[in-house]
Amino acid sequence: MSAAYRAHGATAVVTLDHPPVNGLGHELRSGIVAGIGRAAADPKIAAIVLIGSPKAFSGGADIREFNTPKMLAEPSLHTVIREIERSSKPVIAAISGACMGGGLELALGCHFRVAVAGAQIGLPEVKLGLLPGAGGTQRLPRVLGVETALNMIVSGTPVPSEKLKGTPLFDQFVESDFAALLPGALKFAEKVVAEKRPLKRVRDIKVAYPNAEGFFGVAKNTVKGMAGPFPAPLKCVECVEAAVKQPFEEGLATERRLFGELINTAESKALRHAFFGERAATKIPDVPEDTPTRPIKSAAVIGAGTMGGGIAMNFANAGIPVTVLEMKQEALDKGLATIRKNYEGSVKKGKLKPEDFEKRMGLIRPTLKYEDLAGADIVIEAVFEDMKVKQQVFEKLDAVMKKGAILATNTSTLDVD
Repeated sequence: MSAAYRAHGATAVVTLDHPPVNGLGHELRSGIVAGIGRAAADPKIAAIVLIGSPKAFSGGADIREFNTPKMLAEPSLHTVIREIERSSKPVIAAISGACMGGGLELALGCHFRVAVAGAQIGLPEVKLGLLPGAGGTQRLPRVLGVETALNMIVSGTPVPSEKLKGTPLFDQFVESDFAALLPGALKFAEKVVAEKRPLKRVRDIKVAYPNAEGFFGVAKNTVKGMAGPFPAPLKCVECVEAAVKQPFEEGLATERRLFGELINTAESKALRHAFFGERAATKIPDVPEDTPTRPIKSAAVIGAGTMGGGIAMNFANAGIPVTVLEMKQEALDKGLATIRKNYEGSVKKGKLKPEDFEKRMGLIRPTLKYEDLAGADIVIEAVFEDMKVKQQVFEKLDAVMKKGAILATNTSTLDVD
């Protein structure tokens, strides 16, 4: 799927339709350009709205196209943005869900932006060993200021849209959910046309920073110390510096050059490999996505050692009561003491509130009896790496666990098949 086109009175709505996150692959880029062109050619159309889904305006570029001919195939994202900027009719981005990477760059290329609270705004390319390559490092400082934009670009951390309310990034907020976004955007488009508002191009905003030389010198030293062997964060700083010191087109050329250098680095290729690997690990080929899941309201863990204690903490962190079984009271006491110490450390660091500490400890129930596990929805054994020991554990679980309970094992070396 690519982009759907529909006229709402005098406003054309181009809907990004490439599930699950509207990745800006070649087909979707082509669909957006086609929609913009169709609206431009229709004398009945006075404005254009770009909108995505509740989940995403656009999650960014299609990473699978990187280092392939499709990545360079026209229309590139640069071309899409250029077509939007050149439009004689106002183009409004209606933003919800994820507006990340190339998706944010696409929105920054529009003349106006309308958003709902809760949308996630970010340029996460640095996490893949890259930098924003379609003008993000040049346009974001122009709407958010140098420091805020630099922090977002170097960290790659998304920011909720409501925290950016009142900045030039957004022209209007829709104080509701996705259902109200399109009506709100259409109303805003009518207002823009009726008031004959001038079309705003982010690229034309002047960006300056007092004592830029000193600021970027400090920023480079700080980022260099934090980035370690990864080159992307420092290149991001160079690009934002170019946004301040160079005319827009020159800054864009700097961004494009440094992006080209990074995409071929071993670091970026490795980070992208890990990105896809993590997602592949969450999918089981012979288990359909619509497979019904079982509710987990209680859990049990066998073994209170390092692994067992850590697993029990994960259940408690999720608010799920968990019973921890050991064979001897001494081992059980030692395991619970370690869990308590871990939580106390989090409280001291300010990562956990004291009341949450007590709540989580209260969810962890110690026992020496298998019978106390019987009602759990899931039980995970974390005993010694010995097949005979594990087999004995499962024989006991077979005898006591309720029908339908999930029996799981934690092992790094044994073939559980």
